[in-house]
Amino acid sequence: MNTRRSTLKSLALIAVAAALPLGSASAADAKPKVALVMKSLANEFFQTMQDGAKAHQKQHAAEYALIANGIKDETDTAAQIKIIQQMMVEKVDALVLAPADSKALVPVVKEAIDKGIIVVNIDNKLDDAALKEKGIVVPFVGPDNRAGAKLVGEYLAKQLKAGDKVGILEGVSTTTNAQQRTAGFQDAMKAVGANVVGVQSGQWEMDKGNMVASAMLREHPDLTALLCGNDNMALGAVAAVKTAGKAGKVKVVGYDNISAIKPMLADGRVLATADQFAAQQAVFGIETALKAVKAKTPQKDLPGTVQTPVKLITK
Repeated sequence: MNTRRSTLKSLALIAVAAALPLGSASAADAKPKVALVMKSLANEFFQTMQDGAKAHQKQHAAEYALIANGIKDETDTAAQIKIIQQMMVEKVDALVLAPADSKALVPVVKEAIDKGIIVVNIDNKLDDAALKEKGIVVPFVGPDNRAGAKLVGEYLAKQLKAGDKVGILEGVSTTTNAQQRTAGFQDAMKAVGANVVGVQSGQWEMDKGNMVASAMLREHPDLTALLCGNDNMALGAVAAVKTAGKAGKVKVVGYDNISAIKPMLADGRVLATADQFAAQQAVFGIETALKAVKAKTPQKDLPGTVQTPVKLITK
């Protein structure tokens, strides 16, 4: 039985390796190898992040080699864990991670740190309590998601009045950035006296966002606005509003400023979003990791937080 398990495990790792890009060329072995592990590359935000990282590496090709990868599904934490395990086999020097789950990725992150890999966290913050339990420090390089969502919510609030009913489409509920964006939306709605009638997860995805928005619109025919934790869900919400025959009557806001949302900002189907500079976010993380690798800074001595910008985007 143990032999069978070992064989299956080996096959799983080979399968993951086969899915990875051939980026760690032997000629680059003398250079630090940085692994960028993201969430779903089906989400335009992470595709943009990957493009920004690859452009940066091309400009700094003499300084480091890059292996970039992501998962197919926003919630497939098991696949993301396997990719990180494969990066350990590849003996990367640094890992820049946008975790699919704030708690579930912590054990494998500890494994990487124990092997001497510098780990930097971007996009979605790893859970503080889970990190403390494992006795590790992982710097978070990214924006203040609560403040960013509050900016978007406050812009919407200017067009609401006390008592108006609104719904919130949350990302994957086990992720810190989803929780923080919901909190920022709640802050803004509380300040204007709006009535948040529901907070439901659209799992960061357009189709799921569409389903959740449609259900909210059916349950609350007098709903005045939908606040979406990312632009993918906002795209789904816009379609749901149109299908319900309420275009122009239910306001929609998002978060991320992906290119697909821009025509909707232009014509008013979406009122506002937040730009957290996807193309630069991975670069900030990579530069933080490379600095630590070059200076031989121990993981425990890395900075706790490196805050990056977030900006309100409207028509």
